[in-house]
Amino acid sequence: MSAVWIDNDPVPLSRDAKIERETHKLEKRLCRQVGQAIVDFNMIEEGDKVMVCMSGGKDSYAMLDILQKMRARAPVDFELVAVNLDQKQPDFPEHVLPEYLAKTGVPFHIENQDTYSIVKDKIAPGKTMCSLCSRLRRGILYRVADELGATKIALGHHRDDMLQTFFLNMFFGGKLKGMPPKLVSDDGKHVVIRPLANVAEKDLVRWAEHRQFPIIPCTLCGSQENLQRKQVGAMLREWEKQYPGRLETMFTALQNVVPSHLADGKHYDFKSLTPTGMASEDGDKAFDSEDFAPAPVSLPGLQVVKL
Repeated sequence: MSAVWIDNDPVPLSRDAKIERETHKLEKRLCRQVGQAIVDFNMIEEGDKVMVCMSGGKDSYAMLDILQKMRARAPVDFELVAVNLDQKQPDFPEHVLPEYLAKTGVPFHIENQDTYSIVKDKIAPGKTMCSLCSRLRRGILYRVADELGATKIALGHHRDDMLQTFFLNMFFGGKLKGMPPKLVSDDGKHVVIRPLANVAEKDLVRWAEHRQFPIIPCTLCGSQENLQRKQVGAMLREWEKQYPGRLETMFTALQNVVPSHLADGKHYDFKSLTPTGMASEDGDKAFDSEDFAPAPVSLPGLQVVKL
């Protein structure tokens, strides 16, 4: 049982008090991580109008929720507008998001476009629908951003999504390419940001449960169990289960790229290399063993503590 110390004596916390304390810590962590991403990548600036894309999933709900908290305390003034694309999937509860958004006080827009029929017509049964669905959705959201005068488009991808994308590109696309926290859109007209870039999915699950968001499941692509992304996601979760902290280390690696120690001549001029006569920490150390920190060992009844 957890306890607080009063006059050097432990006072056990009640279950409700413990839950409240953990929830407060989670909220502080989410706000800190989102705030750090915004600062590190200059995601939101003075006078921005941020279009928050709402799918009805836990990630977009959490993104809007945390951005509202950040807006109240941010040193710069910016606007939020929530946008949902109703793609007309069968049995889609179209009342859920408008009712929820009305309670938040955030201006919102519901865009009605029957992309579902287009995707079902163009994609053969059993084939992955994500690619076409994503292209259609992207084009519509860019247009809506123009119409609303949005200066930034915020998407709810989190740290685990970014790692999944990295491994998908490496395993199936032959590229070291991920999902960046901030980038100009493919039409060259918009800036896309991912405020949840530093946030772990497990924290978003906990926050969604605490806030009791009215989650809307995706019946278009979410029901396709054979997606490669799901396979990679399962692999990452298993790694994290066996070696706690591995996902955090891998995400840190995405921010510590060393082009001279890869093999892409477009990003490092290998052909023109000549000896400099100067010692360098970045030089080749072919005969040195790699010095990696040992993986933490999980044993029943023991908790791994980072020192």
